[in-house]
Amino acid sequence: MDTITLFGFEFSGGIQLATLFILLISLVANAKLFMKADLPWWAVLIPVYNIIVAMKLIGRPSWHAFLFFTPAVLYLFPRTIMEVAQSFGKTQLSDYILVLLFNVFYILNLGLSYEEDYKGPVYRRTSLKSNNNLGSPGDLNMA
Repeated sequence: MDTITLFGFEFSGGIQLATLFILLISLVANAKLFMKADLPWWAVLIPVYNIIVAMKLIGRPSWHAFLFFTPAVLYLFPRTIMEVAQSFGKTQLSDYILVLLFNVFYILNLGLSYEEDYKGPVYRRTSLKSNNNLGSPGDLNMA
């Protein structure tokens, strides 16, 4: 492949092939994740819609997808991929570190592994659990 120049940077043929390879892996990984969550797999092919569907996967409101086009992406992207791992039952510190360091390959592992099942959306699940543990005022035994 010939070297191309984009925004003043030269990209060799090897860099282009590696980028294409990573893009293909990420498309397959996200398609498998969407299929496990009973979401349309073809959504990974539509640029903005794939983020909206990913928000459904983790239980976030659809409008959070548009925050990816603001500087909030610096916080939202790592938080979102950790919530994807939590949606598949991965809650250990080692899981969070692996998903942050090896994002594409960790998501591919979640999608292709037969042992990993979709547990459901996780956004705001912990706050709901803590509120449910409080109980109602009638539950208190005053003796």
